[in-house]
Amino acid sequence: MLALRKVTATFGADLAHVDAPPEPSAGRVTIAVAAAGICGSDIHAFEWTPGYGFMTAFMPVTLGHEFAGTVRAVGDGVTSLAVGDRVTCWPTVPCGGCPACSAGRPQDCQGRRVIGLHANGAFAEQVVVPAANCRRLPDGVPLAVAALAEPLAVAVNAVDVAQVEPGDRVAVLGPGPIGLCIAFVAQLRGAAVLLAGLDDAARLDLARRIGIRETADLAEGSLNAAVRHAFGGEADRVIEATGSGRSVVEGLDVLRSGGVLVVAGIHSGSLDLDLTGFVRSKKQLRAAHDTTARAFDEAIRLLAAHAGTLEGLITHRRHLAEARAAFDLARSRQAMKVLLLPEAAATQGEGQ
Repeated sequence: MLALRKVTATFGADLAHVDAPPEPSAGRVTIAVAAAGICGSDIHAFEWTPGYGFMTAFMPVTLGHEFAGTVRAVGDGVTSLAVGDRVTCWPTVPCGGCPACSAGRPQDCQGRRVIGLHANGAFAEQVVVPAANCRRLPDGVPLAVAALAEPLAVAVNAVDVAQVEPGDRVAVLGPGPIGLCIAFVAQLRGAAVLLAGLDDAARLDLARRIGIRETADLAEGSLNAAVRHAFGGEADRVIEATGSGRSVVEGLDVLRSGGVLVVAGIHSGSLDLDLTGFVRSKKQLRAAHDTTARAFDEAIRLLAAHAGTLEGLITHRRHLAEARAAFDLARSRQAMKVLLLPEAAATQGEGQ
């Protein structure tokens, strides 16, 4: 079968023909992949940016962790799923034995492994994963749309970490897939939301089309001016999804005293922070990474309720054989979510 693999600790990834996986072992299932989204983490791995050196020990490894498909085979002991079930997957696999796992916080497991980064992922026709990580999909959610479950769950978690409440003034920095999903979730929770980008006309236009009421392109003015125009004052919450340290500093500048800033972007650099001013302002700086079981389940419910709207995030669908061109699209600022479709799924109506 065809797979997109990270083979060497350099820029790029390789399309290769590999053997189909063997029958799943106990507790695992084989999923026929219908659609898999290209994530920012996939791009970081592709570009080999700092912070992804951990992957070297697991190469060659098939990329891809945002996906949905149909169960093709089940291993011994699997009773929660059956062949033919339509599923998506939380790609974080905890160790199961550390204090965090024992306390029911698998998202905090420091020995966790991520499908598509530490173990073979879904940029292939089939992938084998733990059955416990799979979630059945509600009827009526197309498999291509269900591939959005993982990034949407990441967004739900970021909003949870920010403790967004109805009426809060929330500035979301970065109109990529995660940032747009964060804005969507926060607005659904009753917050007044401003989504800001930089030279991001196409993605901000898409955000408005799916219902984000306030947007700002910072190429046309400062974040401070945009926040004051949208809210008439400072923000109660700022959620950063840019990967730029400068955005964190600017976000703190527009945050009210005692407000919360959540860093959700992946950063390759460090942050220079005026600690005295930070302490005196009593602002809260938090990190949101990955998601939780509760947030993942909420994301699936949101997909079921808003599938028609959220499908608008999918701007491009490409066959797996076109993966390199698809990554070029995903790395541009003109695409939102790019899906890779295995050849089998592509010939069956792109997995829907």
